[in-house]
Amino acid sequence: MQTQFQLIFYGIVVLGAALGISFVGAKTTEAMARQPEVSGTVQTIFILAAAFIEALALLGFVLGLIK
Repeated sequence: MQTQFQLIFYGIVVLGAALGISFVGAKTTEAMARQPEVSGTVQTIFILAAAFIEALALLGFVLGLIK
């Protein structure tokens, strides 16, 4: 029974991470379209944001396994 809840919990975490990265990606594309001259900086910030979101997803996965 507990394993089923862990899988559901991980699914929710992955869904949240996917939505977060897609939202950040959409806003990054919008920012690069508005100001192409700063696209390098915006892209770097996007990569960092995506890494932090993935780290939180991994943390959620590990916490789901521990409990």
